[in-house]
Amino acid sequence: MAHIDSGGSGGRERNIELNLVPVIDLMSVLITFLLITAVWTQVSMIQIGSSLYGKKSDTQPNPTPPPMADVVLKVDVKEIGYVLTVGKQVISLPMQNGQFDDAGLIAQLQRVKQLYPEKVDAVVTVADAMPYEQLIKAMDNLLSSGFSAISVATGAAN
Repeated sequence: MAHIDSGGSGGRERNIELNLVPVIDLMSVLITFLLITAVWTQVSMIQIGSSLYGKKSDTQPNPTPPPMADVVLKVDVKEIGYVLTVGKQVISLPMQNGQFDDAGLIAQLQRVKQLYPEKVDAVVTVADAMPYEQLIKAMDNLLSSGFSAISVATGAAN
């Protein structure tokens, strides 16, 4: 406990005791909670700032663009299905029986890989209403088709 004495000039002396135990208890709980949540935020965070397409800071060196970076390859994950953009060509892969057409997307991605064998980069966008699982499936489809430099664009799919 903290003790404060104040000598009164008027003849009355004040003696105040502050109970700091609840404040110390609260601070220890807050520090523990901060330490626990700090670990989990690093595990679940995806680094998108180091991407060629992401925001750049002054300390980051300029990344070298992957081969065939001028040919845009983008997979939009929407409520109606996948929309694949290859350069100026737009290919719509609607849902079939309530399921995303993963086999059709892989077939189209393999066709793109045959056209541009050196291309390794792709961008994935996902609508806000879509589950996170569908973003991961689109990324897995890109990886299995040979596109290893995947960027996740922020914002909803157009």
